[in-house]
Amino acid sequence: MTHFYRIMAFCGLLVMVTNAVADERPNILIIFTDDQGYADLQCYGNKKNKTPRLDQLAAEGTRFTSFYSQTVCGPSRSALLTGRQPIRSKGWGMPASEITFAELISDAGYQTACIGKWDVSNRKAIIERMPNAQGFDYYFGTLGANDRGRVAFHENNTPAGTTGDMGSLTTLYTDKAIDYLKERRNPDKPFVLYVAHTMMHTIIDASEGFRGKSAGGLYGDVVEEFDFETGRLLDALDELQLRDSTLVIYTSDNGPWNQKKYTDNKKGHPEGSIFWGEAGPLRNGKGSPYEGGYRLPCIARWPNKVPAGRVSDAIFATIDFLPTFAKLAGFEVPQDRRIDGIDQTDLLLGKRTSGRDAFYFHDAGVRQGDWKFLKADAHFHGYAVEKNRPKEDELYNLRTDLSEQTNLAEKHPAKVKQLKGLLRKIEGSDRLLPKDNQR
Repeated sequence: MTHFYRIMAFCGLLVMVTNAVADERPNILIIFTDDQGYADLQCYGNKKNKTPRLDQLAAEGTRFTSFYSQTVCGPSRSALLTGRQPIRSKGWGMPASEITFAELISDAGYQTACIGKWDVSNRKAIIERMPNAQGFDYYFGTLGANDRGRVAFHENNTPAGTTGDMGSLTTLYTDKAIDYLKERRNPDKPFVLYVAHTMMHTIIDASEGFRGKSAGGLYGDVVEEFDFETGRLLDALDELQLRDSTLVIYTSDNGPWNQKKYTDNKKGHPEGSIFWGEAGPLRNGKGSPYEGGYRLPCIARWPNKVPAGRVSDAIFATIDFLPTFAKLAGFEVPQDRRIDGIDQTDLLLGKRTSGRDAFYFHDAGVRQGDWKFLKADAHFHGYAVEKNRPKEDELYNLRTDLSEQTNLAEKHPAKVKQLKGLLRKIEGSDRLLPKDNQR
């Protein structure tokens, strides 16, 4: 064999090995809802809403019960995209200099798509901060929320119409996601598809086929329609024979908008409607540093990789997605900035039973193990303020007091001191990096 053909044979072998390695990397589908409560699904304890497809997803994968996002929507999305707490990734005002998992995974050979609510470009068409500039090859959705009952769409960087029909959005986004899988996707490359739904963010609505059909009022109708549409998307994976090669992650951005003060301020909802979700045993909801604001349902499925039928109470968070995807997809985590997430591949794959040790609550407190500390001046968004809350340090043992009802700060001053120190360390950790590496 001549030298030329030896080289060609080696190159062919290299391509075969490279392709074999690439074939082991999963496709990634992230299904992200808005303002959905911890206890909105049957598999998380709901007694009214029927959610057979998400319950099935949980039976086929792992259901996490100590999963954390953020307490409001823009910060939640910037944290998910960057692996950084919002004190660094800046939430609604996420700068163009932030590095998203989409940018990094694109460089590793993945194709990327984002469908739905973006919400990190100050809800404006700022090109350098929109999805195409932040690593997504394809985008269809809204740059902000639906607070006024109308949304404007963009397809990539181009305006693509408006609608006031909030009940159409869950189906529309699902249709766009299925269309991406069937028509836009290159079947020879792995993909990341990030589907960020507008529902269940007020103003909510369901389509005619679901409105008035649930036992949970209008909100229950929306939950049940979302469950149905998610089932359609999962069926598309099966139809395309992508089930076994796709890591599916379902979760939400923050807790439910469930504060009592909104019972008389329905923001355009039908009279008598229930338009917020259920936090179950958790205290308060969206906008609060209590568990009801931050702790969300999360289900992960990857057949024959993520253990089926497992329930995990390990601390896990959206900020962990970027480092975990790095391990699964084969890219490097940025070294020029603080990354708050950790690689949770072994947790996902069932190779360990514990995840991260601690989680930070923005300008409010920190959890470490079973213990959670909230400082006296913990930040609450206005609608979530508990007027009767004493302005004092709070300490809870979440293992025995998940509802955060018994303040143990006076009984355990040493634990309070330790967690205060950890809180200061987390909040000041950017100063550990050279200033010239901060972009």
